[in-house]
Amino acid sequence: MNRALPQHRTSDPDAWIDLVFSAKAAQGGVVRRAIGWVATEVGHDRFIAEVRRRGFHLLMTENQYIVVCNTGPVRMIF
Repeated sequence: MNRALPQHRTSDPDAWIDLVFSAKAAQGGVVRRAIGWVATEVGHDRFIAEVRRRGFHLLMTENQYIVVCNTGPVRMIF
């Protein structure tokens, strides 16, 4: 199924950030979000700044941001 992304923001950026980082997965787990969706909702710079402010780790794949919601060291195995 191909879901089109909205062309403009559909929510308040602060509320969207709060929603993402209040999820159970954000309490020491992993959060994934589509890169295009992040761009639409809050923008890349804002999202990256928020991950950095929290001391979390951000990975980027082909079309996903992966946030390791942990301030400890992360090691990429392969």
